[in-house]
Formats: sequence, structure tokens, C-alpha cells
Amino acid sequence: MKTVLLAALLALLSPIACAGGDAGAGAQKSKSCAACHGADFNTPVSADIPLLAGQYEDYLARALADYKSGARKNPVMAGQVAALSAQDSADIAAYIAGLPGKLKIIPLHRLVQ
Repeated sequence: MKTVLLAALLALLSPIACAGGDAGAGAQKSKSCAACHGADFNTPVSADIPLLAGQYEDYLARALADYKSGARKNPVMAGQVAALSAQDSADIAAYIAGLPGKLKIIPLHRLVQ
């Protein structure tokens, strides 16, 4: 029974795990993000805006999804992500994650096993 449940869970999660963004498309889609986060995503316009370059792709994609759903509250970001599709978010996350960054944050799920 446990094996069947595990197999079903893995089958459901595999599209999420395999889903990835197109960094080339993300470069184009992220142009408006650079207005606040900086052209290199390492030099934001103010200290309260996070560095994003080099951040984990899954973390970035989740943050965008959370802003879109309202799970994360920020009126500026909510407006920015409102029109993004899931693929747009994945593409943007792939592009920004591939940039050389000054800061890395380890997502909690990577620490908790």
C-alpha cells in the first residue's frame, strides 16, 4: 500500500520537478523587473529590494507564484506578476537563477529532509 501511495505521489509531482523555464525567453520577459532589481539583478534601486541574481530557480518561481496568489504580500510585486503565466514565471526564474549573483538563500525544503 505504501509503495502504491509513493508511486502515485511521485507521478503527481514529476511534472513539477521536471518543469523548467527557458532562460532565453526569461531574459526578454524580465526586462521590466530590472527597473527595480537592477539590470544585473545584483544592484536594486533601494536597500529594501532583494538581490535576485543567482538565487535558486525553484525559490524564484515559488516567490513569483506566491506573489501572484497573494500568499506573499507586496502591492508592487502583485501588480508586476498579475499578467504572468506559470511559464512566464518559470522562464524568468530560469534566467535570473543563471546570472552570477552575490547572494544565495537556501530554500527551507533543501534544509529539512
